[in-house]
Amino acid sequence: MVDEAQNVKPAPLEGITVLDLTQALAGPFCTMQLGDMGAEILKIERPGRGDDSRHWGPPFIDSECAYFISTNRNKKSITLNLKVDKGKEVLTKLIKKCDVLIENFKPGSLARLGFSYDKAKEINPRIVYCSISGYGQNGPQKYEAAYDLIIQGESGLMSITGFPENPPTKVGTSISDMVASFYAMQSILMALMVREKTDKGQYIDISILDSVVSLLTYRAGFYFANGKIPERKGNEHPSLVPYEVFEAKDGYLTIGVANDYQFRKLCQVIGKEELADDPRYAQNKYREKNREELKGILYPIIAQKTRKYWLEKMKPEGIPCGAINNIKEVVELEQLKVREMVVDIPHPTVGSVKVLGNPMKLSETPGRIKSHPPVLGEHTGEVLQALGYSEQEIRAMRDEGVV
Repeated sequence: MVDEAQNVKPAPLEGITVLDLTQALAGPFCTMQLGDMGAEILKIERPGRGDDSRHWGPPFIDSECAYFISTNRNKKSITLNLKVDKGKEVLTKLIKKCDVLIENFKPGSLARLGFSYDKAKEINPRIVYCSISGYGQNGPQKYEAAYDLIIQGESGLMSITGFPENPPTKVGTSISDMVASFYAMQSILMALMVREKTDKGQYIDISILDSVVSLLTYRAGFYFANGKIPERKGNEHPSLVPYEVFEAKDGYLTIGVANDYQFRKLCQVIGKEELADDPRYAQNKYREKNREELKGILYPIIAQKTRKYWLEKMKPEGIPCGAINNIKEVVELEQLKVREMVVDIPHPTVGSVKVLGNPMKLSETPGRIKSHPPVLGEHTGEVLQALGYSEQEIRAMRDEGVV
């Protein structure tokens, strides 16, 4: 919930100011998490247009883009033209007062504007400067444009996603951008910890490709072990059986048997106790070899009853299982309501908006959602005044297209 109480526990990042020079998803998702945990986020946007994701619709809620709303709460929006001297002067003053600068321009772009890490370090030696890019700041592909779809393909993730008889398939959300944002956030927090000891900032280079490749874990490990290129296996696990999607009478559910004990319990629930002692299926190494025959037995049985029937039978027995929910079903889950993972935020132009909550739950220094995703340039005057600019100077900058 949006926190309006006066006597609240301090959030862990209160007192940290982040200069957010990012747009689209990887950067904004990272800075939103930092903002949820108490950091002040100063989001720099282009005058007149702002973050590209303000226009990535439909859907729109009146004039506000649902995409932008989903990743930009707890931020202050400042419009600033970084190509003019006055805009560069403002940015210099902001760097002096900020703890973190995070950007996702193409490599070298911010340096050409006069704000490389070396320059930022001269302005503020304590600055933690984080760059997020598709391929990182070095290597033969560093200047190539990279969107989530491209990285999912190049990272190998799509090659192991989908069914073997169908084309490679992307994950249903922009996982590449978001995993890079998690690594960026972790790196920023570690750099801030180091700064407490050394009083010096440092540079962070996050590659979206690197980030997704790191998720390959055991699929890459299998290749290192046996030299075989992993293939798409649909919803099946490459080594555990049965561990996949089943079609019930009224929809789909997942059953994930991770050991022989769980398989025996499954056999009891479905009325096929003899399978647990069958040498073809009693141990997972044999179930993997006889996967197709076992599926031929299990599929027709599961199809006879509803999802609810099977879940109510299996869960009390400790068999890992769950319904495959659509998004409507997910956001209405009582479990998520209790966890405050669906939140209503008051909004100045559309009344209120729903957003997903923050999954990081700290007992003594909890994060909280304090403010709505900002209207373009909503906080420009406030931030400039805090930097010492007069109302007259701010009006002049507006007239000149600086802000």
